[in-house]
Amino acid sequence: MDLALPPRVTPRAFERLSEIGAADQGKALRVAVEGGGCSGFQYQIELGEPEEGDLKLEGAGETVVVDEVSLPFLSNAVIDFTEELVGARFTIDNPNAASSCGCGVSFSM
Repeated sequence: MDLALPPRVTPRAFERLSEIGAADQGKALRVAVEGGGCSGFQYQIELGEPEEGDLKLEGAGETVVVDEVSLPFLSNAVIDFTEELVGARFTIDNPNAASSCGCGVSFSM
């Protein structure tokens, strides 16, 4: 049986959270997986309050949280921040996703 590895957050993602002052506002980056989207599941990424039962990933004084229901879907995923011509955003590189839509917000397993 494979041991599920927690998601990893890149230094660049923690840096961006620091730039927007997330911890100063008492907030964490919440990464969740919900049903829906064009491929079956979709990511929800927002600033929010850490809650009981969340996995907390900490770095550079900032926190990223994942709820217990979303955690299995994000095993060994990499949470990053990218800046491209189309805009800057937090991204998720998820090895569990069988396919994803062009915008990278929804995926299937």
